This record gives sequence, C-alpha cells and structure tokens, in this order.
Amino acid sequence: MIRQVALWLSGIAAFVLALELALRLLPVSTATATGYYTDPLILTYPPYHRWTTSTGWDLRNAQTLSANKQGFVSGQDFEINDRAVALIGDSFIEASMLPAQERPGEQLRRALGSRPVYAMGGPGSALLDYAERIRFAHEKFAVRDFVILMEVGDVKQSVCGSGNIHGPCIHASTLAPQVETQAPASKAKAVLRQSALAQYLVSQLKFDSQRLWSLAFGRPQHVSPATTPVVPKKAGVPDVPPPNQEAVMLAFFKRIQPFVSAGRLVIVMDSDRRALYAAEAIRPDPARLRFIELARAAGAAVIDTEPLFRSHIAQSRLKLDVGPTDGHLNALGIHIVVQAAAAQLNRP
Repeated sequence: MIRQVALWLSGIAAFVLALELALRLLPVSTATATGYYTDPLILTYPPYHRWTTSTGWDLRNAQTLSANKQGFVSGQDFEINDRAVALIGDSFIEASMLPAQERPGEQLRRALGSRPVYAMGGPGSALLDYAERIRFAHEKFAVRDFVILMEVGDVKQSVCGSGNIHGPCIHASTLAPQVETQAPASKAKAVLRQSALAQYLVSQLKFDSQRLWSLAFGRPQHVSPATTPVVPKKAGVPDVPPPNQEAVMLAFFKRIQPFVSAGRLVIVMDSDRRALYAAEAIRPDPARLRFIELARAAGAAVIDTEPLFRSHIAQSRLKLDVGPTDGHLNALGIHIVVQAAAAQLNRP
C-alpha cells in the first residue's frame, strides 16, 4: 500500500515537472516584480527588467517587454528635456499585447516627428495615480506638455478600495484623501512567480484559489431584487456625479495645476465602443461630462473619441479593439487617438 502511494505521488510529481518544463518553452506570462522603485507613490517595474506577456490559454499576442531605467515600458531612458511629451495612462498606454512600434508612445513619437515621448503607463492604475506621474515627469525631467489617455473607469477607480490604485485615493464616504500603496509580494508568492506552471494557471487561465474555495465550500447568497429599490428620476433634475467622484476630479486638477500651467495638457477621453459598434445611443455619463467641464476650465484640450470613433465605424468594418475579449485599443484605434493628440500639440 505504501509503495503504491509512493508510486502514485511520484507519477504526479513527474507529470507536474513535465508540465513545468514544457511551459517554460512557451511564451507564458512571466513575473513582472512590480514595486515602488522610482517613487514612493508610483508603481513601476525594476529598472531594465524584461518579461513575457501573453493572453489566454492559447498564449495569444505574445510579446517580450523591457522596462527602461525609470521602470516604464519604453524603448528609451527618460532624460531632462523640456521639449519632451509625457504620455500618461494605465494599461492602454503600456499596450503590452501589441508590438513595440504599434504602442501609443511610439505612434505619438512618429506623429510628432522630432519630439521625444515619455510613455508612462501603469496597468491597474487610475486618475489620481496619473497626477503623481505628471508631478514626477515635471520634477525629474522638466516636462511641460502632457497627454493623458482616460479610460472609462479612471475616475471611479480612484475611490479607495477599487483595486485599481497605486497610491493616492479618495475615501468613499468621508471624501478625505488617502494613500493605498500595494504591499510587496510574500516569499511564497515570489517563489511561485518563478514557476511557469503557476504563472500559466494565474495569468493565462485566471485561476483564483480563493474563488474556487468559496464556490466549493462557501454558502451562496441570494439577493432579492426587492432589496434594491428603484428611485424614480425627477423630471428636469440633471444627473450629477457621486460626491466621491466629484472629490476625485477636484483633487486631480488641484494636484496637477502647478505642473501643467507652463505647457499644454491634452486629455483624450475613451468612449463606449460597444455601443458605437451596435449603433446605439450612448447615455450621458454625469461624471464624464463633469470631468470634461473641469478639464476645459483648467485649460486642457479635451479630445472626445466618441465622434472620432463613430466616424470611423460609419466608414469601415475594422474594429478598434485588440479582440473580442480584450477591449484595449488596437493599433488602428491608437492611430486615431494619437493623430488627434498630435494635432493639438502641434497647434501654434
């Protein structure tokens, strides 16, 4: 009996080892080892770190990425240069699923001609994190001109507890500014990150052990629709953003004002592409409208992608997304955005 158990365990170990070795030959996403290497509030990769990224069980869009000296995905180290343009955003800027020449930083550099572009993307970040990168670019490299690519959820994701925060946030109820930095990986997680099999399960298959345990042993909770009453909207009363989102927007523009006052600020607003593809009317978003209002009051040039994308969709069947399960902009969508941003930066 003991010998049979030992043989059974040996077989499992051999199978796991074979999977590990096989996956190491494939472009499985590797560890990124993010941390606060550059600034106490800015999450980056280790300087000159190289890693692999891919999507899904079949390892689509496999790319090898490299961080520069400052820990951002860029083909150049950032230097002091007041002619440089800082390109700020989340994973839409990093665009890890695209070849380097198709990413926003490189496309904007080509569109501008002679001006360097400092791409400062931070996956899983939000609006108040962008403010810290604007501060960093201005203080460290004398950057005066900025382009921000706003993803749809960037405002509400800056409310504390959203899970998309690298540093500053606004408390949901008190509206007080707070800081939520991400804890370093535990020793066990750091070891598992070096395993191709573990990375495949987590990065490619999105395996979540806590969710699996909850499904297997947790008690399902059924919420009656009656517990969420629908409050009828009063006629003639305009929608307004929630107070915590209003606080996020006000904090953002207050934070960046000293760093953008001497140059140009271009803000590109993403739009609901699914509704545009379906030729549906897009319901006005009070937070989006309020942000545009505040941005223009702060002197920013606002590029609303809705009419740009709608015009493209009316003339072409080519989609603007990476794929059906990946809503990031593809090379064509980035091209449309970048050309509009470059036109604003090139104005006399």
